[in-house]
Amino acid sequence: MLESFTSDEILFGKLKLLQPENFARVNMDTILLSAWVKVRSGHNKFLEAGCASGAISLLLAMKFNRLKITGIDIQNELIELAKLNAENNNLDDRVNFIEGDLRDKNILPREYFDGLVINPPYSSLSSSRQGCNISRSTARLELTCNIDDVADLAQRVLKSKGRMFAVFKSERLDVFLSSMLAKKIVPKKIRSVYSKINSNSEIFLIECVKDGGENLTLLPPLIVRDENNNYTQELLRAYEIDGQL
Repeated sequence: MLESFTSDEILFGKLKLLQPENFARVNMDTILLSAWVKVRSGHNKFLEAGCASGAISLLLAMKFNRLKITGIDIQNELIELAKLNAENNNLDDRVNFIEGDLRDKNILPREYFDGLVINPPYSSLSSSRQGCNISRSTARLELTCNIDDVADLAQRVLKSKGRMFAVFKSERLDVFLSSMLAKKIVPKKIRSVYSKINSNSEIFLIECVKDGGENLTLLPPLIVRDENNNYTQELLRAYEIDGQL
């Protein structure tokens, strides 16, 4: 177990979460991704890859009471926190956390999940320098998982027509789309996120379908702050337990 962690309230106290003090913590991307996920009728089995201390898995379990969710992470200390978080929020009957490497082709059942949720490391090893905090670097850099690995995972564990929901860095959209299409993980919806109206997009939210057909919808932009530097109402709705984007 990690020696240094905090006890925090997420979504205005709806979720009680133990988190590492210095890395792999909930941020805006976490909240946006959990609000981005849609669950179709009959799609009840979801996987969160790179689950850290379990925030997204637990938020989804709270939002959608019919979901059965498996979270996987390569870091044992984070999985131990995630298990405690599931117990502390009385969600351990529907959320299961396991330690493992998502690149391991034998650790997860094939073509089993209806949905995959992932916030992959944003930066390639060639574009960023690794720091001394290995756990933080693992979350930020492609040390143990790159976009090709994510595409391979989605192709392997999703049922045909299963859906993947992800958030990623806008400047690497081309890399993301190329990797997904190579594995027949077809982008269906993309929404870019802008810190302000006149800024460049830093991240995007994407929904893909395994073995999906053509037709991609580019949704209106999500603006984080208005002209007065206040959070927009749409951004604030993502922080509600039933908020969706």
